[in-house]
This record gives sequence, C-alpha cells and structure tokens, in this order.
Amino acid sequence: MSAPPALLMVNTFLGTAGYKKLYQELGYAVTTEGSERRALGALKKSPPAVIVADFYHQADFRDRLSNLESVLAAAQRLPETRVLVFYDPSHQQALDKVSARLRIDAAFTLPADEARLRETLLAWRTAGA
Repeated sequence: MSAPPALLMVNTFLGTAGYKKLYQELGYAVTTEGSERRALGALKKSPPAVIVADFYHQADFRDRLSNLESVLAAAQRLPETRVLVFYDPSHQQALDKVSARLRIDAAFTLPADEARLRETLLAWRTAGA
C-alpha cells in the first residue's frame, strides 16, 4: 500500500485550521507549519502533494504584495505540487496581481464552500496530486 499524499498546511491565520479534519478524511497526511519561513523549510525537506495556505495583503509590505510570495515562488519549482489558498474577498486585487506572476491552482474566499473544497482536494487526490 502506498503512503498517503502529503498536504502542507501553512496556518498563519485560522482560515486553513478548520479544515484539517477534512484533509485527513480525504486521505492526506497533514503537516502544519505556523509561518511561511517554516513552510519554506518543510518544502525543501519533503515536497508535498498539496500546499494549503492563508493569503493576505497588507499595505505596509514594502517589497511584496502578500504574505505568501516566498512560499509560492518555492512552489513554482515543484510542478507536481498543487497550491490552494484561502483569502478574504477584500484582498482579491492583490491575489489577482500575485496569481498573474505565480501559480495558484485554486483560491477560495473565506468562509470557504466546503463542498467545493472537498471536490477540489478529492480530484487532486484521485489524479495523484
């Protein structure tokens, strides 16, 4: 029997935290990191099948638009890894700018449509993501 696919949950805020049980029910082996810096280390050690993270924009960021650009840049080198982000609708403009430069495979506004989230993750699981 093969090992379950890994899912890296970058839990900066609480958007991703409420779905951990769902990820596990769908057969993912979940690892949680509380910061983007720690997530980068985890990506280097063992690339996951899926990265799930909270996306946010703050006007006081000087050299970037969001909290996730470093993680997203690292994920670009992992073409088999799917990237799913949760975001507040007020951050749509920043998300659009970031996703024009960096791959994001799925984005869900908060609160997320759990049925759609389940369908997305199950499809990736079935496809071998």
